[in-house]
Amino acid sequence: MKEIRTVGIAGCGTMGAGIAIVCARAGYKTRVFDLRADAVARARDQTEAFLRKSIERGKLAPERLPEVMDNWIGTTTLADLADCDLVIEAAFESLQVKHDIFSALHPLCGDDTLFASNTSTISITEIAGGSGRADRFVGMHFCLPAQLMKLVEMSPGLNTSDDTFQRAWAFCEAIGQKPVRTQDSPGFILNYFLIPFNNDAIRLVEQGVAEPADIDKAIKTALGYAMGPLELLDLVGMDTQRLLCEAMHGATHEPRAACPPLVKRMIAAGHLGRKSGQGFHSYRDSRMYGA
Repeated sequence: MKEIRTVGIAGCGTMGAGIAIVCARAGYKTRVFDLRADAVARARDQTEAFLRKSIERGKLAPERLPEVMDNWIGTTTLADLADCDLVIEAAFESLQVKHDIFSALHPLCGDDTLFASNTSTISITEIAGGSGRADRFVGMHFCLPAQLMKLVEMSPGLNTSDDTFQRAWAFCEAIGQKPVRTQDSPGFILNYFLIPFNNDAIRLVEQGVAEPADIDKAIKTALGYAMGPLELLDLVGMDTQRLLCEAMHGATHEPRAACPPLVKRMIAAGHLGRKSGQGFHSYRDSRMYGA
């Protein structure tokens, strides 16, 4: 079983940037790709700010900062991921976008390179079908925010080989995460519950039942959640929530998974959440969560 040493992250939005921190912090050479140079630069700045805050809180030794940042290599050229042992795609929830990424990567990467998708709603088998290497493809859904949460939902597609799944599982454990095995089913475990639950919280706001701050306070206080549903939605982003809803509702036809109208209005107003400074709550800047 070939050891994974170098990891590629395709997409450095909120999820990709968090996954890159996890990998680089664990000692892996981590190539972080995005088509937009400004997105790569922002992700690197956010990463350093997060690590410095970790040092202030006593969670990271100061001497480790340059080591981790040296492991973090940004690029706008997909070919720079060619020699990676594992490439994790963290693009937004569009089957076509994911197929485009993997079909471009397939001829660039060696035969031993594993492909993984961080999708939370789209079928792993469907994504793998456009990758050129369905037997070396696996679902690896990191929890948001990846740099703080330990859980990874590991989902084999119908053609995923046992060797691929075992290598990916061993890697997950090596970077300090806690993998659980799920079937290739819409929403896997977490989002099967979370997307409808978050939509219910949005509908409470729509119906004027309570203010966002009070809804979040109630959930955190009574249920013990570290983050309220509307705080989480601000972290996810309204644009991403809409895509998640469309994918989940399209696969399950569950009425509670349908995108609430308020989400669409917030997108139109530019109230995307933390990344725009305004969502259900207001934010002074777009720092990475936990930084």
